[in-house]
Amino acid sequence: MEKMNQEELKKLVNRLSEEYFDKPFIDDVSFNFRLRTTGGRYIPSKRKIELNPKYVEELGREEFIGIIKHELCHYHLHIEGKGYQHRDKEFKQLLKKTGSPRHCSPLPSMKKKYKYYYRCKHCYTVYKRVRQMNLRRYRCGKCHGKLENVTSKHKDLN
Repeated sequence: MEKMNQEELKKLVNRLSEEYFDKPFIDDVSFNFRLRTTGGRYIPSKRKIELNPKYVEELGREEFIGIIKHELCHYHLHIEGKGYQHRDKEFKQLLKKTGSPRHCSPLPSMKKKYKYYYRCKHCYTVYKRVRQMNLRRYRCGKCHGKLENVTSKHKDLN
């Protein structure tokens, strides 16, 4: 898809801040290549926004702009001393006002394929797992029955 360097990122974040919030973004923004399950994060103690570069590469510019706007909502509310956390009313209102997403879409590369399938011997509930489980240690969450490994029978679901 698309690649972006640090300088382009800074310009984009400042432009979006001016456009949607009528305020400049004066602090630090950077790519964090270690982020795995989220599109970005705002660190209040450092007044810094970190963004996942995989989102611009895999899902494109529009999704990435949504993530930046979401993080800018955290940033501007924090600076103004208002509620900047997900549960706060002011945060939810600002998300709505700026058209920012509440959550980002999962990355296509992070969608997990289940490797192990277990079934309860009593109620036949199927459990899909990425990692193998110790069957002597775990029981069915619904009826507390014993579990059995049925991975080879479910290869077509993977």
